[in-house]
Amino acid sequence: MYRILLRVYKAITSEDAFMNKFRALLFLVFSISLVNVASAQDSSNGQRENRESVVIRFAGDSGDGMQLTGSQFTLSSALLGNDLATFPDYPAEIRAPAGTTFGVSAFQVHFSAQPILTEGDEPEVLVAMNPAALKVNVADLDPGGLIVIDRDSFSDKNLRKAGYETNPLEDHSLKGYRVLAVDMSKLTQAAVKPFGLTQKESLRCKNMWALGLMMWMYDRGRAPTREWLAEKFKSRPDIAEANIAALNAGHAYGETAELPDHRHGYSVPKANIAPGEYRAVTGGEALAWGLATGAQLANLKLVFASYPITPASNLLHILAGLKEQGVVTFQAEDEIAAACSAIGASYAGALGVTSSAGPGIALKAEAIGLAVATELPLIVVNSQRAGPSTGMPTKTEQADLFQAVYGRNGDTPLVVLATHSPAHCFEMAIEAVRLGTKYMTPVMLMTDGYLANASEPWLLPDIDKLEAFPVSFHKKTKDFHPFLRDPKTLARAWAVPGTPGLEHRIGGLEKDFDTGNISYDPDNHGHMTQVRADKIEGIALDIPLQEVSSGPDNGPLAVVGWGSTYGAIEEAIKIATSEGLDVAHIHLRYINPMPQNMGQLLAGYKKILVPEMNCGQLVNIIRSKFMVPAEGVNKVTGQPFKVKEILAAIRSQSEKLK
Repeated sequence: MYRILLRVYKAITSEDAFMNKFRALLFLVFSISLVNVASAQDSSNGQRENRESVVIRFAGDSGDGMQLTGSQFTLSSALLGNDLATFPDYPAEIRAPAGTTFGVSAFQVHFSAQPILTEGDEPEVLVAMNPAALKVNVADLDPGGLIVIDRDSFSDKNLRKAGYETNPLEDHSLKGYRVLAVDMSKLTQAAVKPFGLTQKESLRCKNMWALGLMMWMYDRGRAPTREWLAEKFKSRPDIAEANIAALNAGHAYGETAELPDHRHGYSVPKANIAPGEYRAVTGGEALAWGLATGAQLANLKLVFASYPITPASNLLHILAGLKEQGVVTFQAEDEIAAACSAIGASYAGALGVTSSAGPGIALKAEAIGLAVATELPLIVVNSQRAGPSTGMPTKTEQADLFQAVYGRNGDTPLVVLATHSPAHCFEMAIEAVRLGTKYMTPVMLMTDGYLANASEPWLLPDIDKLEAFPVSFHKKTKDFHPFLRDPKTLARAWAVPGTPGLEHRIGGLEKDFDTGNISYDPDNHGHMTQVRADKIEGIALDIPLQEVSSGPDNGPLAVVGWGSTYGAIEEAIKIATSEGLDVAHIHLRYINPMPQNMGQLLAGYKKILVPEMNCGQLVNIIRSKFMVPAEGVNKVTGQPFKVKEILAAIRSQSEKLK
C-alpha cells in the first residue's frame, strides 16, 4: 500500500507551490481512503467468528503423524480451557503401502465452550493430507463442511492408489463442501529449506504445517507445541527447528493469505467447568494410574504381567514408567504365561494384574478359571477390539461381555466392571482393586479400543482424600487352612506363603470346605461351587444402588448402556428430552453382580433399549435375568456410536409407544 502511495505522490508533485498544496490535500484524502480500505481488509481478515463447538478430523497416511498432530491440537485446546473429547482412529494396516486407503490414520477432536461427552458425530473440518485420506473420510464430513487439502499430493499416481478415476479437485464431486486446496508440500519444503534436510525429512514436517494452519484458524497457542518439539527432538535440533519453522509457516499462511470467503478464523471460548487442576488424559493413562493408586490404597506392590496386544499394549508401556511408584512390570512370552505369572504374584502377597484384548482373554481363560478356583485377587483388564479371532485389531467394539461373564469352563463367577469414559477409567481401576482384594476374587475390568486411546479433560483428584482399604494378611496359625472364610464376605484367608505356621498350597483341584484339602466328594463340590457364587452375588451389597443418569426413574422408555456408549447415549437423551420425549438413561458400571435395585428399576419402564457395539450381549443378559421387554440397538462396525444413531432409535421407539 505504501509503495502505491509513494508512486501517487511522485506523480502529483510539481514546481507550482499552489498546485502542490492542492495536490497534497488530494493526496491526503486519497491516503486516508486507502488506509481505511486496508484497515477494513485487515479487520476482515483478522475477524473471528465465535463458535460454541467444533469437530476437526486430521487424516493421512499412518506415517504422516496424524496422531501426533491431533494430540498437539488437543493439548492446545485443553490449555485454552475448552472441554474436549478425542477419537484416534488407527489404520487397518499399520504398514500398508503409502497412499492406499488401508493405511489411512485419523484423529478426531471435538472441542467446545460447553460440556461435551463425545468426539462428535460429523466433523466440520477435514484436513486431508492425500487422496486416500479424502476418500476414506469425506463421507463422514458434515454437509457444507470445510476440507483442507494438500493439493501437491493429488498426483495421478496417488489418485490411482486411492482408487480415484478422476481428480476430485476437478470433477466437481466436492461441490457440496468448502474446499481449501493448498500447496502444502511445496510450502513446507520452502519453510524448512534453511535446515538442510533431505526431501523425505522435509515432507515429514508437513503435518506441523497443517497443524499451524489449524491453530491459526481456531486461535490456538503454538508455544506448548514448540516446547514439545524442542524436547522431543533435542538430540536432532535441526529436525526440531524445521518442524517449528513448518508450524510457524502454516500459522503465517492463515494469517497473511487472502483466503476465499467463509474460510476465515474462528474462536471457541473457554468452557465453564468446575475449577481445579486439569489435564488431558487417555483411558490407558487413567487406567494405569488408577491401578497404581489402587495398589497403594491397598498397601500392596503392583505386579503387572502382560503380553503386548493391540489395543492393550499401551497399558504395559505406561505402567513400565511407574517403577518409582513400586510398580513391577513383566512382559511375558505369551498370554497364558502372563496370566499365570500375575496369579503367582497374587499368591505371593502382591496385587497381580494382567491385561489383553479379546483374543488374549480367550487364551487366558483357563488361568482365570484357576484364579477363581484358588480365590485369589487377580485384576484382568480387557481392552476390547473388533471381531472374533484376530478380527480388526485397531478398531473398537464391545464384543467380549459374554466372554467376561460366562466364558470359562465350569461355574466360574467373577466380578465384571465397565468403564464409561477415559477419565472414568481411573475410578473404576481403584474399584476393581478394592473389590478384588476385599473378596479374594478375580475382577475383569472392561474397556475398549475407543476408551483406551481417546482423551478428555480430567480433574486431578486429591489423592489424600481417597479412602484407603489396606489388606490384612492372615496371621493366626491355629486351625489354619487356606480356605478359611470371612463369614460376612465369604472371602478366603489370604496368607503369605512361607509365613511360619501358615505354609500351604493351593491349586485348581477342588478343595474341601472344612479342611482345604483336595476333595472329590460330590456334595462338597456342589457346596464349594455355591459358596463361590454366593460370594460374588453378595458383592451387590457393597456397591452403589443403580441410579438413573438422566430422565425419570419410571416411564415409557429407558435406554440402558454400558461402557463407551455412555457419551453418545447421554447426548441423545438430552436432545430427545428437549424435543419433549419421555426417556431415561441408565448406565451400568457394575455388570456382575448388578446393583440390588436393578430389577426393580427396570420394571418401572414399558420398554428398554440397549445400544451396544455387538450383536446383543447385555440385552440378552438383562432379558434372562430380569424378564423385561428389552430390545437391542446394535452396531458392529469397529466404530463408536454416533449420537444421531441412538437418537433415531429413541424417536422410533417413542413413536411406537404412543
